[in-house]
Amino acid sequence: MATTNGAVENGQPDRKPPALPRPVRSLEVEFTKIFINNEWHESKSGKKFATYNPSTLEKICEVEEGDKLDVDKAVEAAHAAFQRGSPWRRLDALGRGWLLHQLADLVERDRAILATLETMDTGKPFLHAFFIDLEGCIKTLRYFAGWADKIQGRTIPTDDNVVCFTRHEPIGVCGAITPWNFPLLMLVWKLAPALCCGNTIVVKPAEQTPLTALYLGSLIKEVGFPPGVVNIVPGFGPTVGAAISSHPHISKIAFTGSTEVGKLVKEAASRSNLKRVTLELGGKNPCIVCADADLDLAVECAHQGVFFNQGQCCTAASRVFVEEQIYPEFVRRSVEYAKKRPIGDPFDIRTEQGPQIDQKQFDKILDLIESGKKEGAKLECGGSAMEDRGLFIKPTVFSEVTDTMRIAKEEIFGPVQPILKFKNIEEVIKRANSLEYGLTAAVFTKNLDKALKLASALESGTVWINCYNAIYAQAPFGGFKMSGNGRELGEYALAEYTEVKTVTIKLDDKSP
Repeated sequence: MATTNGAVENGQPDRKPPALPRPVRSLEVEFTKIFINNEWHESKSGKKFATYNPSTLEKICEVEEGDKLDVDKAVEAAHAAFQRGSPWRRLDALGRGWLLHQLADLVERDRAILATLETMDTGKPFLHAFFIDLEGCIKTLRYFAGWADKIQGRTIPTDDNVVCFTRHEPIGVCGAITPWNFPLLMLVWKLAPALCCGNTIVVKPAEQTPLTALYLGSLIKEVGFPPGVVNIVPGFGPTVGAAISSHPHISKIAFTGSTEVGKLVKEAASRSNLKRVTLELGGKNPCIVCADADLDLAVECAHQGVFFNQGQCCTAASRVFVEEQIYPEFVRRSVEYAKKRPIGDPFDIRTEQGPQIDQKQFDKILDLIESGKKEGAKLECGGSAMEDRGLFIKPTVFSEVTDTMRIAKEEIFGPVQPILKFKNIEEVIKRANSLEYGLTAAVFTKNLDKALKLASALESGTVWINCYNAIYAQAPFGGFKMSGNGRELGEYALAEYTEVKTVTIKLDDKSP
């Protein structure tokens, strides 16, 4: 061990804990234009739109506002980059992997800048952006970089005089429409597998949070991706989003957002050219706490599961089912956690909760909180906005919640924890599966048989046992029912970005 004066004992050097990362103060926003063909463009219409800091409600900057004509130009560039003989198509699989690794290196180099931009644009705590969002981006890029030269077909036994095999080929031009709650991370979830498989892509970032996507465009150019491989068109859903969804030369689209908008994306895609669609949509996720659970762990995980990112997560633990024997104690401890949650300036390292993204979301959350009060749920703490603090809402806990209340049925997307009571496993399975959503679920129990029974019975794309929000680049993510179609991350994501071609060769019967 090291002594207090820094000397070395037992051969071990004195290791100081790493310093906490710091935001880049007085950061000037450099990239605000449309990114097409590795060049920066003004919008065809000449329009711009403002992006605001939800913590201060101050305007950060103005961004070029794309529309259908800009999408057409971006698709044209992506289509040209995908043609046989282009620099991108001539690049071998190892080369694609190398570029993705290089991009990860630059994201790591500029991690503090990107985290600062993300905090300015979203209001999420800087340390969350740095350690969670940016860490996830880097790991996802490196994971799919490693897959680039391992996408393989199969040899299929058929007749004696036939050789049959499959090839996994890129689809073509892909579209990506990304959300405002994890702007850069959700973009990388789509961009990394698309490029790994050899596709090109046109991206529409959320209009509330376009800055990190545009900064990533500058890194893509710096790395040396050929022109047209990645194109980024900021703008609004009814214009840019609709143009991407319905464009006849886009062959696949990946969307993360609300179930309502996901339906519109799928309808537009089917009307245009039956493009392949991956949808990662809403959730009203059950978190089941059995009486035999580690109560300290369950309370903490349920708290983080619902309040993380200001509650603005599709995976939020927004229906906490607690077995009746431990219900009063679980509620008591949950209220203690909520009352102690630090709220404030997201650049303060002590802050765990920032503001909601905008006035629309803020008003929706408060309306649902009022519905909980009116419908008979017991307000344990919170229940209102922070006084004189703009878009900040107090962490809110409701007990005595029933399945018919709006706060138990609707996706709140805010810092509100509804806690429900259950009597037995069969009952909670039925109630957990009763809604149209099926994104994630969690189970807390020390009984392995019970855990596996619940994991099998729950209608969710992901089930966490004694943990929450345990998301890895290696593991597929997606939903059942109205929570979406297809999978992101893991080897499963590769199937969403490739076409399978069967090649059958008839051999010469006369050959020796």
